[in-house]
Amino acid sequence: MRNILLISFVLLLNPLNVFSIEPDEILSDSKLENRARNLSKGIRCLVCQNQSIDDSDSELAKDLRKIIRIKIVEGKKDKEINDFLVEKYGNFILMKPPFYSETFLLWSSPFIIVFIGFIIIFFSLKKTRSEN
Repeated sequence: MRNILLISFVLLLNPLNVFSIEPDEILSDSKLENRARNLSKGIRCLVCQNQSIDDSDSELAKDLRKIIRIKIVEGKKDKEINDFLVEKYGNFILMKPPFYSETFLLWSSPFIIVFIGFIIIFFSLKKTRSEN
């Protein structure tokens, strides 16, 4: 009886993760299933956008989880599976997209803007002090 209460309590605390992965998706080998879960936590659901496919209930997320499990059973490595998904859907599918030299300006622009703002404030304060 105590175990049932404990399981019920855990299910109530985290309902999204409980219902996201369906029983027919789970691999029988626990090591392969752990690999699949770890991979799916790093893949963004293109429908939900702010959730990983591990947390999402969308049909696309279910299909992507199945694809990941099929590729794992085929013997593909994690990098090969990620590369396949990036090739098919682009870098946006990764929860942590890589940093490329082509996107340097995009990633650094907030810092550049703040730096320029500090320079403007510094010279404005210097000018007002010299006028007084």
